[in-house]
Amino acid sequence: MNTSTLTPERRTLLSRRSLWLAYATAGYNLLEGLVAIAAGAAASSTALIGFGLDSFVEVSSAAVVIWQFRSRVPEERERLALRLIGVSFFALAAWITVDAGRSLLGGGEASPSPVGIGLAVASLIVMPLLVHAKRRTGRELGSATVMADSTQTALCTYLSAVLLVGLLLNAWLGWSWADPIAALAIAAVAVREGVSAWRGDQCDDCAPPNLASPTPEAAPSCADGCRPDRAG
Repeated sequence: MNTSTLTPERRTLLSRRSLWLAYATAGYNLLEGLVAIAAGAAASSTALIGFGLDSFVEVSSAAVVIWQFRSRVPEERERLALRLIGVSFFALAAWITVDAGRSLLGGGEASPSPVGIGLAVASLIVMPLLVHAKRRTGRELGSATVMADSTQTALCTYLSAVLLVGLLLNAWLGWSWADPIAALAIAAVAVREGVSAWRGDQCDDCAPPNLASPTPEAAPSCADGCRPDRAG
């Protein structure tokens, strides 16, 4: 959808929706992180503790969106918001890599964790719903920040699946090395997405620029944030 067709009322509604989706993401991930770290400590599970730390990184990404859309002119904060989300991707990759490395180097044998398994299942239900809502809103609004945040949430969905598989294999077969190997692949994707957010490449998924604008400066925020002259 071309953002030039949005009425001011619709744009305001979408901005408000983006804000509330960010609040919902932050609230859920804060609870998720606390439960995961508590369950991980009880089970001596580095995977669960790492998952909890990842949840707090997701909270930071949601906080960036909240910071942007609490502004009267959110578009002016687009570039900085994207780079802050990019940093959160890099932090996520760092945490996963450290956690996976510790597990592979014999960071301790984790006990089965029914609470951790239940948490991973819950996240696999909640996170895809948030991803869908954010992407739908971000595309219509033409916001690269919301699109980047949706990718962050999608990565957390993949990590939930990795965690679930790892916990199940550890509980059923004693394969404690399974989840750190898969987590390293998630870390690599996180780095790639962090680079994309930093450069503003998230605009590829957003609405097209306003071709009717007389100058590039009048283009919507998504296109504006990705223009080469603004990339520095």
